[in-house]
Amino acid sequence: MSRIAPTSTTAQAAATPGLSMAGLTVLLAGQLLPQIDFTIVNVALDAIARSLNADATGLELIIAAYGVAFAVCLAMGGRLGDKLGRRRVFEWGVVLFFVSSLLCGLAQAVWQLLAARALQGVAAALIVPQILATIHVTLQGHAHSRALGYYGAIGGLSFIVGQVLGGFLISADVAGLGWRSVFLINLPLCLGVLACSRRWVPETRREGCAAIDWPGTLLLATLIVCLLLALTLGPGLRWSWPCLALLAAVLPLLAALWRVEQEQARRGGHPLLPPELLRLPSVGFGLLVAVLFFSGWSGFMFAVALTLQSGAGLSPFESGNAFIALGASYFVSSLLSARVSARLGQVRTLIVGCLIQMSGLLALMLTFELVWPQPGVFNLMPATCLIGFGQAFIVGSFFRIGLSDVPQQQAGAGAAMLSTVQQAAFGLGAALIGAVFAQVLHGGGDYRQAVLAALGSELVLMLMLVSSALVFRGRRSRRCLA
Repeated sequence: MSRIAPTSTTAQAAATPGLSMAGLTVLLAGQLLPQIDFTIVNVALDAIARSLNADATGLELIIAAYGVAFAVCLAMGGRLGDKLGRRRVFEWGVVLFFVSSLLCGLAQAVWQLLAARALQGVAAALIVPQILATIHVTLQGHAHSRALGYYGAIGGLSFIVGQVLGGFLISADVAGLGWRSVFLINLPLCLGVLACSRRWVPETRREGCAAIDWPGTLLLATLIVCLLLALTLGPGLRWSWPCLALLAAVLPLLAALWRVEQEQARRGGHPLLPPELLRLPSVGFGLLVAVLFFSGWSGFMFAVALTLQSGAGLSPFESGNAFIALGASYFVSSLLSARVSARLGQVRTLIVGCLIQMSGLLALMLTFELVWPQPGVFNLMPATCLIGFGQAFIVGSFFRIGLSDVPQQQAGAGAAMLSTVQQAAFGLGAALIGAVFAQVLHGGGDYRQAVLAALGSELVLMLMLVSSALVFRGRRSRRCLA
Protein backbone atom coordinates (compact mmCIF):
# COMPACT_ATOMS: atom_id res chain seq x y z
CA MET A 1 0.00 0.00 0.00
CA SER A 2 2.95 2.40 -0.42
CA ARG A 3 2.66 5.48 -2.66
CA ILE A 4 5.70 7.07 -4.24
CA ALA A 5 4.73 9.73 -6.72
CA PRO A 6 7.79 11.28 -8.38
CA THR A 7 7.03 14.34 -10.45
CA SER A 8 7.81 14.66 -14.14
CA THR A 9 7.69 17.52 -16.58
CA THR A 10 5.26 17.74 -19.47
CA ALA A 11 8.13 17.55 -21.92
CA GLN A 12 9.40 14.37 -20.33
CA ALA A 13 5.94 12.82 -20.45
CA ALA A 14 5.62 13.65 -24.13
CA ALA A 15 8.99 12.08 -24.95
CA THR A 16 8.39 8.96 -22.86
CA PRO A 17 7.09 5.79 -24.56
CA GLY A 18 3.64 4.69 -23.45
CA LEU A 19 2.91 1.76 -21.15
CA SER A 20 0.87 -1.03 -22.72
CA MET A 21 -1.57 -3.21 -20.82
CA ALA A 22 1.02 -6.01 -20.98
CA GLY A 23 3.62 -3.71 -19.40
CA LEU A 24 1.17 -2.64 -16.70
CA THR A 25 0.43 -6.30 -15.95
CA VAL A 26 4.16 -6.96 -15.50
CA LEU A 27 4.50 -4.03 -13.10
CA LEU A 28 1.46 -5.11 -11.09
CA ALA A 29 2.85 -8.67 -10.91
CA GLY A 30 6.03 -7.12 -9.52
CA GLN A 31 3.93 -5.20 -7.00
CA LEU A 32 2.38 -8.45 -5.75
CA LEU A 33 5.79 -9.84 -4.74
CA PRO A 34 6.60 -7.45 -1.85
CA GLN A 35 2.99 -6.94 -0.79
CA ILE A 36 2.19 -10.64 -0.50
CA ASP A 37 5.33 -11.16 1.57
CA PHE A 38 3.96 -8.80 4.22
CA THR A 39 1.07 -11.17 4.93
CA ILE A 40 2.11 -14.62 3.74
CA VAL A 41 4.66 -15.00 6.55
CA ASN A 42 2.00 -14.59 9.25
CA VAL A 43 0.46 -17.98 8.48
CA ALA A 44 3.92 -19.60 8.60
CA LEU A 45 4.86 -18.32 12.07
CA ASP A 46 3.97 -21.45 14.01
CA ALA A 47 5.71 -23.74 11.51
CA ILE A 48 8.82 -21.54 11.53
CA ALA A 49 8.86 -21.52 15.34
CA ARG A 50 8.79 -25.33 15.49
CA SER A 51 11.28 -25.84 12.67
CA LEU A 52 13.90 -23.28 13.76
CA ASN A 53 13.16 -23.32 17.53
CA ALA A 54 12.19 -19.65 17.35
CA ASP A 55 10.51 -17.97 20.31
CA ALA A 56 8.08 -15.04 20.14
CA THR A 57 10.99 -12.59 20.09
CA GLY A 58 12.55 -14.28 17.07
CA LEU A 59 9.21 -14.31 15.25
CA GLU A 60 8.72 -10.59 15.93
CA LEU A 61 12.14 -9.86 14.44
CA ILE A 62 11.40 -12.00 11.37
CA ILE A 63 8.31 -9.88 10.70
CA ALA A 64 9.97 -6.58 11.61
CA ALA A 65 13.25 -7.03 9.69
CA TYR A 66 11.41 -6.94 6.37
CA GLY A 67 9.37 -3.83 7.13
CA VAL A 68 12.27 -1.89 8.66
CA ALA A 69 14.63 -2.57 5.74
CA PHE A 70 11.82 -1.70 3.32
CA ALA A 71 11.16 1.61 5.09
CA VAL A 72 14.78 2.71 5.43
CA CYS A 73 15.63 1.99 1.78
CA LEU A 74 12.37 3.20 0.20
CA ALA A 75 13.47 6.77 -0.61
CA MET A 76 16.83 5.47 -1.81
CA GLY A 77 15.06 3.07 -4.18
CA GLY A 78 12.97 5.88 -5.65
CA ARG A 79 15.95 8.12 -6.25
CA LEU A 80 18.05 5.31 -7.74
CA GLY A 81 15.24 4.65 -10.22
CA ASP A 82 15.02 8.34 -11.12
CA LYS A 83 18.77 8.47 -11.76
CA LEU A 84 19.68 5.09 -13.27
CA GLY A 85 16.44 4.14 -14.99
CA ARG A 86 13.26 2.84 -13.41
CA ARG A 87 13.00 -0.39 -15.37
CA ARG A 88 16.64 -1.19 -14.64
CA VAL A 89 16.26 -0.66 -10.88
CA PHE A 90 12.93 -2.53 -10.95
CA GLU A 91 14.72 -5.52 -12.50
CA TRP A 92 17.56 -5.26 -9.97
CA GLY A 93 14.96 -5.37 -7.23
CA VAL A 94 13.29 -8.46 -8.71
CA VAL A 95 16.65 -10.23 -9.01
CA LEU A 96 17.49 -9.37 -5.39
CA PHE A 97 14.00 -10.53 -4.34
CA PHE A 98 14.69 -13.86 -6.10
CA VAL A 99 18.00 -14.30 -4.28
CA SER A 100 16.67 -13.25 -0.88
CA SER A 101 13.57 -15.47 -1.21
CA LEU A 102 15.84 -18.42 -2.03
CA LEU A 103 17.95 -17.64 1.04
CA CYS A 104 14.78 -17.46 3.16
CA GLY A 105 13.69 -20.85 1.88
CA LEU A 106 17.12 -22.39 2.61
CA ALA A 107 17.57 -20.85 6.09
CA GLN A 108 18.59 -23.31 8.81
CA ALA A 109 18.67 -20.87 11.72
CA VAL A 110 16.72 -17.85 12.91
CA TRP A 111 19.61 -15.44 12.25
CA GLN A 112 19.87 -16.67 8.66
CA LEU A 113 16.15 -16.09 8.10
CA LEU A 114 16.43 -12.64 9.71
CA ALA A 115 19.26 -11.61 7.38
CA ALA A 116 17.42 -12.93 4.32
CA ARG A 117 14.20 -11.14 5.34
CA ALA A 118 16.09 -7.85 5.69
CA LEU A 119 17.51 -8.41 2.20
CA GLN A 120 13.97 -9.01 0.96
CA GLY A 121 12.99 -5.65 2.42
CA VAL A 122 15.81 -3.93 0.51
CA ALA A 123 14.64 -5.65 -2.68
CA ALA A 124 11.06 -4.51 -2.07
CA ALA A 125 12.30 -0.94 -1.65
CA LEU A 126 13.92 -1.14 -5.09
CA ILE A 127 10.77 -2.57 -6.72
CA VAL A 128 7.86 -0.57 -5.32
CA PRO A 129 8.85 3.06 -6.11
CA GLN A 130 9.46 2.24 -9.78
CA ILE A 131 5.91 0.97 -10.31
CA LEU A 132 4.00 4.14 -9.50
CA ALA A 133 6.72 6.34 -11.00
CA THR A 134 6.51 4.46 -14.31
CA ILE A 135 2.71 4.67 -14.32
CA HIS A 136 2.84 8.42 -13.65
CA VAL A 137 5.23 9.27 -16.48
CA THR A 138 3.94 6.87 -19.16
CA LEU A 139 0.14 7.17 -18.86
CA GLN A 140 -2.30 10.06 -18.98
CA GLY A 141 -6.01 10.68 -18.59
CA HIS A 142 -8.33 7.70 -18.29
CA ALA A 143 -5.51 5.17 -18.77
CA HIS A 144 -3.60 6.74 -15.88
CA SER A 145 -6.66 6.75 -13.61
CA ARG A 146 -7.48 3.15 -14.51
CA ALA A 147 -3.90 2.02 -13.80
CA LEU A 148 -3.98 3.68 -10.37
CA GLY A 149 -7.27 1.91 -9.68
CA TYR A 150 -5.64 -1.42 -10.51
CA TYR A 151 -2.68 -0.49 -8.30
CA GLY A 152 -4.97 0.20 -5.34
CA ALA A 153 -6.98 -2.98 -5.90
CA ILE A 154 -3.80 -5.07 -5.85
CA GLY A 155 -3.25 -3.95 -2.24
CA GLY A 156 -6.50 -5.54 -1.07
CA LEU A 157 -6.07 -8.56 -3.33
CA SER A 158 -2.55 -9.26 -2.09
CA PHE A 159 -3.81 -9.38 1.49
CA ILE A 160 -6.23 -12.21 0.67
CA VAL A 161 -3.84 -14.01 -1.69
CA GLY A 162 -1.00 -13.92 0.86
CA GLN A 163 -3.07 -15.40 3.67
CA VAL A 164 -4.83 -18.09 1.63
CA LEU A 165 -1.88 -19.05 -0.56
CA GLY A 166 0.48 -19.25 2.41
CA GLY A 167 -1.91 -21.42 4.39
CA PHE A 168 -2.50 -23.71 1.41
CA LEU A 169 1.20 -24.15 0.63
CA ILE A 170 2.13 -25.04 4.20
CA SER A 171 -0.82 -27.41 4.67
CA ALA A 172 -0.19 -29.08 1.29
CA ASP A 173 3.49 -29.53 2.25
CA VAL A 174 4.53 -29.63 -1.41
CA ALA A 175 7.68 -31.76 -1.81
CA GLY A 176 8.04 -31.75 1.98
CA LEU A 177 9.02 -28.07 1.94
CA GLY A 178 6.55 -26.97 4.64
CA TRP A 179 6.91 -23.26 5.55
CA ARG A 180 9.81 -22.84 3.14
CA SER A 181 7.37 -22.99 0.22
CA VAL A 182 5.92 -19.55 1.16
CA PHE A 183 9.29 -18.06 0.17
CA LEU A 184 10.23 -20.42 -2.66
CA ILE A 185 6.94 -19.72 -4.45
CA ASN A 186 8.45 -16.31 -5.23
CA LEU A 187 11.13 -17.82 -7.46
CA PRO A 188 8.99 -18.67 -10.53
CA LEU A 189 7.09 -15.40 -10.09
CA CYS A 190 10.36 -13.43 -10.15
CA LEU A 191 11.57 -15.29 -13.24
CA GLY A 192 8.28 -14.61 -15.03
CA VAL A 193 8.45 -10.88 -14.24
CA LEU A 194 12.08 -10.67 -15.38
CA ALA A 195 11.33 -12.53 -18.62
CA CYS A 196 8.58 -10.05 -19.52
CA SER A 197 9.95 -6.80 -18.15
CA ARG A 198 12.55 -6.01 -20.81
CA ARG A 199 10.02 -6.63 -23.59
CA TRP A 200 6.99 -4.70 -22.31
CA VAL A 201 8.07 -2.17 -19.66
CA PRO A 202 9.55 1.05 -21.12
CA GLU A 203 12.69 2.56 -19.61
CA THR A 204 12.22 5.97 -18.00
CA ARG A 205 14.35 8.24 -15.86
CA ARG A 206 14.22 11.75 -14.47
CA GLU A 207 16.53 14.55 -15.52
CA GLY A 208 18.33 16.31 -12.68
CA CYS A 209 17.17 13.87 -10.01
CA ALA A 210 17.88 14.43 -6.32
CA ALA A 211 20.85 12.92 -4.52
CA ILE A 212 20.34 10.30 -1.83
CA ASP A 213 20.33 11.61 1.74
CA TRP A 214 22.85 9.13 3.15
CA PRO A 215 23.32 10.77 6.60
CA GLY A 216 19.56 10.97 7.14
CA THR A 217 19.07 7.40 5.91
CA LEU A 218 21.75 6.00 8.24
CA LEU A 219 20.44 7.92 11.26
CA LEU A 220 16.87 6.82 10.57
CA ALA A 221 18.03 3.21 10.24
CA THR A 222 19.96 3.38 13.53
CA LEU A 223 17.00 4.97 15.32
CA ILE A 224 14.53 2.34 14.10
CA VAL A 225 16.88 -0.56 14.88
CA CYS A 226 17.43 0.69 18.46
CA LEU A 227 13.68 0.96 18.99
CA LEU A 228 13.06 -2.41 17.34
CA LEU A 229 15.64 -4.30 19.40
CA ALA A 230 14.51 -2.69 22.65
CA LEU A 231 10.86 -3.62 22.08
CA THR A 232 11.54 -7.18 20.91
CA LEU A 233 14.23 -8.13 23.42
CA GLY A 234 12.73 -6.29 26.41
CA PRO A 235 10.14 -8.89 27.58
CA GLY A 236 12.57 -11.81 27.27
CA LEU A 237 15.42 -9.98 29.03
CA ARG A 238 13.09 -8.53 31.68
CA TRP A 239 13.92 -5.02 30.48
CA SER A 240 17.52 -5.19 31.63
CA TRP A 241 19.92 -2.26 31.18
CA PRO A 242 20.91 -3.02 27.53
CA CYS A 243 17.23 -2.75 26.51
CA LEU A 244 16.78 0.47 28.48
CA ALA A 245 19.99 1.87 26.96
CA LEU A 246 18.65 1.19 23.46
CA LEU A 247 15.41 2.96 24.34
CA ALA A 248 17.32 5.88 25.84
CA ALA A 249 19.29 6.27 22.59
CA VAL A 250 16.12 6.92 20.57
CA LEU A 251 15.60 10.56 21.63
CA PRO A 252 19.23 11.68 21.01
CA LEU A 253 19.14 9.94 17.62
CA LEU A 254 15.86 11.67 16.79
CA ALA A 255 17.39 15.04 17.70
CA ALA A 256 20.47 14.27 15.59
CA LEU A 257 18.26 13.29 12.64
CA TRP A 258 16.36 16.57 12.90
CA ARG A 259 19.62 18.58 12.94
CA VAL A 260 21.00 16.69 9.94
CA GLU A 261 17.82 17.19 7.93
CA GLN A 262 17.77 20.92 8.75
CA GLU A 263 21.39 21.21 7.65
CA GLN A 264 20.62 19.39 4.40
CA ALA A 265 17.73 21.77 3.72
CA ARG A 266 19.88 24.86 4.47
CA ARG A 267 22.51 23.66 1.97
CA GLY A 268 19.84 23.22 -0.70
CA GLY A 269 19.99 19.43 -0.55
CA HIS A 270 17.14 16.93 -0.64
CA PRO A 271 16.60 15.57 2.90
CA LEU A 272 14.84 12.28 3.50
CA LEU A 273 12.42 14.04 5.89
CA PRO A 274 12.15 17.63 4.58
CA PRO A 275 11.82 20.02 7.59
CA GLU A 276 9.62 22.49 5.69
CA LEU A 277 7.09 19.71 5.09
CA LEU A 278 7.30 18.42 8.66
CA ARG A 279 6.22 21.87 9.84
CA LEU A 280 2.91 21.56 7.95
CA PRO A 281 0.12 20.50 10.36
CA SER A 282 -1.42 18.08 7.85
CA VAL A 283 1.91 16.31 7.29
CA GLY A 284 2.60 16.06 11.02
CA PHE A 285 -0.85 14.59 11.58
CA GLY A 286 -0.38 12.21 8.63
CA LEU A 287 2.84 10.91 10.19
CA LEU A 288 1.00 10.41 13.49
CA VAL A 289 -1.70 8.43 11.66
CA ALA A 290 1.03 6.27 10.12
CA VAL A 291 2.71 5.55 13.45
CA LEU A 292 -0.48 4.76 15.39
CA PHE A 293 -2.53 2.95 12.76
CA PHE A 294 0.00 0.95 10.74
CA SER A 295 1.92 -0.24 13.80
CA GLY A 296 -1.38 -1.40 15.29
CA TRP A 297 -2.36 -3.16 12.06
CA SER A 298 0.95 -5.02 11.77
CA GLY A 299 0.86 -6.00 15.45
CA PHE A 300 -2.73 -7.19 15.07
CA MET A 301 -1.80 -9.53 12.21
CA PHE A 302 1.16 -10.94 14.15
CA ALA A 303 -0.71 -11.55 17.41
CA VAL A 304 -3.91 -12.99 15.91
CA ALA A 305 -2.12 -15.27 13.41
CA LEU A 306 0.16 -16.68 16.13
CA THR A 307 -2.76 -17.15 18.52
CA LEU A 308 -4.87 -19.02 15.97
CA GLN A 309 -2.06 -21.46 15.18
CA SER A 310 0.05 -21.85 18.32
CA GLY A 311 -2.76 -21.18 20.79
CA ALA A 312 -5.93 -22.56 19.20
CA GLY A 313 -4.27 -25.24 17.09
CA LEU A 314 -5.65 -24.16 13.71
CA SER A 315 -3.78 -25.35 10.65
CA PRO A 316 -2.00 -22.72 8.53
CA PHE A 317 -4.73 -23.10 5.90
CA GLU A 318 -7.49 -22.53 8.45
CA SER A 319 -5.60 -19.58 9.91
CA GLY A 320 -5.20 -18.01 6.47
CA ASN A 321 -8.89 -18.48 5.67
CA ALA A 322 -9.82 -16.70 8.92
CA PHE A 323 -8.62 -13.44 7.33
CA ILE A 324 -10.52 -13.77 4.04
CA ALA A 325 -13.53 -11.84 5.37
CA LEU A 326 -11.25 -9.04 6.57
CA GLY A 327 -9.55 -8.75 3.16
CA ALA A 328 -12.84 -8.91 1.25
CA SER A 329 -14.50 -6.20 3.37
CA TYR A 330 -11.34 -4.07 3.03
CA PHE A 331 -11.56 -4.39 -0.75
CA VAL A 332 -15.24 -3.38 -0.83
CA SER A 333 -14.67 -0.49 1.55
CA SER A 334 -11.69 0.80 -0.47
CA LEU A 335 -14.02 1.19 -3.47
CA LEU A 336 -16.33 3.37 -1.34
CA SER A 337 -13.62 5.37 0.43
CA ALA A 338 -13.25 8.20 -2.08
CA ARG A 339 -17.02 8.71 -2.33
CA VAL A 340 -17.46 8.77 1.45
CA SER A 341 -14.53 11.17 1.83
CA ALA A 342 -16.07 13.55 -0.71
CA ARG A 343 -19.32 13.51 1.24
CA LEU A 344 -18.06 13.63 4.85
CA GLY A 345 -14.63 15.21 4.50
CA GLN A 346 -11.23 13.65 5.02
CA VAL A 347 -10.96 13.87 8.80
CA ARG A 348 -14.54 12.75 9.44
CA THR A 349 -13.99 9.75 7.16
CA LEU A 350 -10.86 8.89 9.15
CA ILE A 351 -12.78 9.11 12.43
CA VAL A 352 -15.64 6.97 11.04
CA GLY A 353 -13.09 4.38 9.92
CA CYS A 354 -11.49 4.37 13.38
CA LEU A 355 -14.85 3.92 15.10
CA ILE A 356 -15.82 1.03 12.79
CA GLN A 357 -12.47 -0.67 13.34
CA MET A 358 -12.63 -0.16 17.11
CA SER A 359 -16.09 -1.75 17.11
CA GLY A 360 -14.56 -4.69 15.27
CA LEU A 361 -11.70 -4.96 17.77
CA LEU A 362 -14.14 -5.01 20.69
CA ALA A 363 -16.25 -7.61 18.89
CA LEU A 364 -13.15 -9.73 18.24
CA MET A 365 -12.12 -9.56 21.91
CA LEU A 366 -15.60 -10.66 22.92
CA THR A 367 -15.52 -13.44 20.33
CA PHE A 368 -12.24 -14.82 21.70
CA GLU A 369 -13.73 -14.76 25.21
CA LEU A 370 -16.87 -16.63 24.13
CA VAL A 371 -15.52 -19.24 21.68
CA TRP A 372 -12.05 -20.00 23.10
CA PRO A 373 -10.43 -22.48 22.62
CA GLN A 374 -12.29 -23.09 19.35
CA PRO A 375 -12.10 -19.91 17.23
CA GLY A 376 -12.78 -20.56 13.55
CA VAL A 377 -13.40 -18.92 10.21
CA PHE A 378 -17.12 -18.41 10.70
CA ASN A 379 -17.26 -17.24 14.32
CA LEU A 380 -14.47 -14.71 13.65
CA MET A 381 -16.09 -13.41 10.46
CA PRO A 382 -18.44 -10.70 11.85
CA ALA A 383 -15.67 -9.00 13.84
CA THR A 384 -13.02 -9.24 11.12
CA CYS A 385 -15.47 -7.83 8.53
CA LEU A 386 -15.90 -4.73 10.69
CA ILE A 387 -12.14 -4.39 11.17
CA GLY A 388 -11.39 -4.63 7.44
CA PHE A 389 -14.17 -2.21 6.49
CA GLY A 390 -12.89 0.43 8.90
CA GLN A 391 -9.25 -0.05 7.92
CA ALA A 392 -9.86 0.88 4.27
CA PHE A 393 -11.41 4.22 5.29
CA ILE A 394 -8.35 4.96 7.45
CA VAL A 395 -5.83 4.02 4.75
CA GLY A 396 -7.69 6.07 2.13
CA SER A 397 -7.74 9.11 4.44
CA PHE A 398 -4.07 8.75 5.37
CA PHE A 399 -2.59 10.02 2.11
CA ARG A 400 -5.44 12.45 1.39
CA ILE A 401 -4.89 14.22 4.71
CA GLY A 402 -1.11 13.91 4.77
CA LEU A 403 -0.69 15.50 1.33
CA SER A 404 -3.55 18.00 1.53
CA ASP A 405 -1.32 21.04 2.29
CA VAL A 406 1.81 19.89 0.44
CA PRO A 407 2.74 22.12 -2.54
CA GLN A 408 2.36 20.32 -5.86
CA GLN A 409 6.05 20.57 -6.71
CA GLN A 410 6.87 18.75 -3.45
CA ALA A 411 4.18 16.06 -3.73
CA GLY A 412 6.76 13.37 -4.54
CA ALA A 413 8.90 14.20 -1.51
CA GLY A 414 5.81 14.33 0.72
CA ALA A 415 4.48 11.00 -0.49
CA ALA A 416 7.91 9.40 -0.10
CA MET A 417 8.20 10.67 3.48
CA LEU A 418 4.73 9.42 4.43
CA SER A 419 5.45 6.05 2.82
CA THR A 420 8.76 5.72 4.65
CA VAL A 421 7.11 6.26 8.04
CA GLN A 422 4.22 3.98 7.01
CA GLN A 423 6.56 1.08 6.22
CA ALA A 424 8.62 1.72 9.37
CA ALA A 425 5.43 1.51 11.42
CA PHE A 426 4.55 -1.76 9.69
CA GLY A 427 7.96 -3.11 10.69
CA LEU A 428 7.81 -1.89 14.27
CA GLY A 429 4.19 -2.89 14.85
CA ALA A 430 4.97 -6.56 15.34
CA ALA A 431 7.61 -5.57 17.90
CA LEU A 432 5.37 -3.06 19.69
CA ILE A 433 2.20 -5.16 19.99
CA GLY A 434 4.34 -8.30 20.08
CA ALA A 435 6.11 -7.00 23.19
CA VAL A 436 2.75 -6.80 24.99
CA PHE A 437 1.81 -10.24 23.66
CA ALA A 438 5.13 -11.78 24.76
CA GLN A 439 5.04 -10.06 28.15
CA VAL A 440 1.72 -11.74 28.98
CA LEU A 441 2.96 -15.13 27.79
CA HIS A 442 6.22 -14.82 29.74
CA GLY A 443 4.23 -13.72 32.77
CA GLY A 444 2.38 -17.03 32.92
CA GLY A 445 -0.65 -16.13 30.80
CA ASP A 446 -2.11 -18.25 28.03
CA TYR A 447 -2.64 -17.35 24.37
CA ARG A 448 -6.18 -16.13 24.98
CA GLN A 449 -4.98 -13.65 27.59
CA ALA A 450 -2.04 -12.64 25.38
CA VAL A 451 -4.16 -11.90 22.32
CA LEU A 452 -6.70 -9.98 24.41
CA ALA A 453 -3.86 -7.84 25.78
CA ALA A 454 -2.54 -7.28 22.24
CA LEU A 455 -5.98 -6.29 20.92
CA GLY A 456 -6.45 -4.03 23.93
CA SER A 457 -3.16 -2.33 23.10
CA GLU A 458 -4.29 -1.72 19.54
CA LEU A 459 -7.55 -0.32 20.87
CA VAL A 460 -5.56 2.18 22.96
CA LEU A 461 -3.62 3.24 19.85
CA MET A 462 -6.90 3.77 17.99
CA LEU A 463 -8.31 5.85 20.86
CA MET A 464 -5.19 8.01 20.68
CA LEU A 465 -5.72 8.38 16.94
CA VAL A 466 -9.37 9.44 17.33
CA SER A 467 -8.41 11.97 20.02
CA SER A 468 -5.65 13.38 17.81
CA ALA A 469 -8.02 13.57 14.83
CA LEU A 470 -10.54 15.56 16.85
CA VAL A 471 -7.82 17.99 17.98
CA PHE A 472 -6.50 18.31 14.41
CA ARG A 473 -10.01 18.92 13.05
CA GLY A 474 -10.68 21.57 15.69
CA ARG A 475 -7.44 23.43 14.94
CA ARG A 476 -8.07 23.26 11.19
CA SER A 477 -11.58 24.69 11.69
CA ARG A 478 -10.20 27.56 13.78
CA ARG A 479 -7.58 28.35 11.12
CA CYS A 480 -10.29 28.42 8.44
CA LEU A 481 -12.42 30.81 10.53
CA ALA A 482 -9.42 33.06 11.18
